Amino acid sequence: MTIFKNRREIPKPECPVDTADRHRSGGFFALEGRSGEKELYYALRERVPVIDACIAKIVRLTGGFKAIALEENFQEELDRFVKTVPVGPSGWGLQTFSDCYLDSLLTCGHALGEIIYGEESRGVEGLYVAPMKKIDPRPNSSGGRDYYHIGSSEPIPINNPENLVFTALGPTSEQPCGVSVLKGLPSLSAILLRIYDCIGQNFDRAGNVRYAVTYKPSSDSGDKAFAKERAKQLAEQWSKGMAASKNGSVQDFVAVGDVSVKAIGADCRILDTEVPVRQILEQLISKLSIPPFLLGLNWSTTERMSSQQADILTSELEYYRRLMTPALEKIVSAHLRLLGSSSGGVIEWENINLQDETELALARLRNAQAKSIEISNIKEEKSIGE
Repeated sequence: MTIFKNRREIPKPECPVDTADRHRSGGFFALEGRSGEKELYYALRERVPVIDACIAKIVRLTGGFKAIALEENFQEELDRFVKTVPVGPSGWGLQTFSDCYLDSLLTCGHALGEIIYGEESRGVEGLYVAPMKKIDPRPNSSGGRDYYHIGSSEPIPINNPENLVFTALGPTSEQPCGVSVLKGLPSLSAILLRIYDCIGQNFDRAGNVRYAVTYKPSSDSGDKAFAKERAKQLAEQWSKGMAASKNGSVQDFVAVGDVSVKAIGADCRILDTEVPVRQILEQLISKLSIPPFLLGLNWSTTERMSSQQADILTSELEYYRRLMTPALEKIVSAHLRLLGSSSGGVIEWENINLQDETELALARLRNAQAKSIEISNIKEEKSIGE
């Protein structure tokens, strides 16, 4: 028996995603093994904003690209595919896939994408970037890789590996499936977060000013006998004065006898954290290869140094482009071949260094001005000679 008789049936998708997470469990699980390392990296991005900002800027600065069909009659269809191909549950376009793919590559050290083919239609019907926290790539005996779902009791092999695109960042002999750019940062980030936590605790203790009102009765027996009542009156009047200040009203506190008022914690000096925080941030940013001025950090840098940092960043971005190009070209070529093309397609990236373009334009302008001056000088010399 069904509770809702007229409920709408949800149609089953025609093109299931093999790399999607199908095993969800509530609560937090221990950060152990490979999955725990990836969870730690995503936790770093959530808790240390400068790390998240660096990765986001790298993704945006990598720039756009153009897919070119080697057979011109397929170019129009390829342009439509690049702009409108569905990506995941809510994304559109090959550029969206590229951004998500690079974000996963930087954070986890590897990225896995899936090409979704339609059963009845021609071409690629969708793309999907797998959540690497739930995917475990493992080298196999044949020199390739196998991919598994993790998070359940036993890893589950992923079907149809020929539909997958995989990229590893800086693979080594010990880690052939790639190394995250965040490797080595958890220890420094823990120190940074500890400093910020201490700053917050210090301001909770000393930043919110609290007062100690002390009444000392004199040696007179009358004062000692009514010390409790007078202390109670002082407390009531002090509370009224503090409450009135919240509404913008200033009230003076008048008392008789030996009464002293001190701010609790005012004589405690809070440690200066500017130097250690900057030292740690310098280590974090140097690992991520982002110039400090792009993050709004006004450290002492000259114009020449900023130019050199921009050149270093350009070389880093070119490296990420080289890593991603084979995966993007595989997607483009798969779509074109399904449409009947025998040549596939290639990816051409947009120019990344606008500074060089500006300098070249200025050089051409100065050369043109120098040539104009030379021509005018020659004309003047001829007129004088005549």
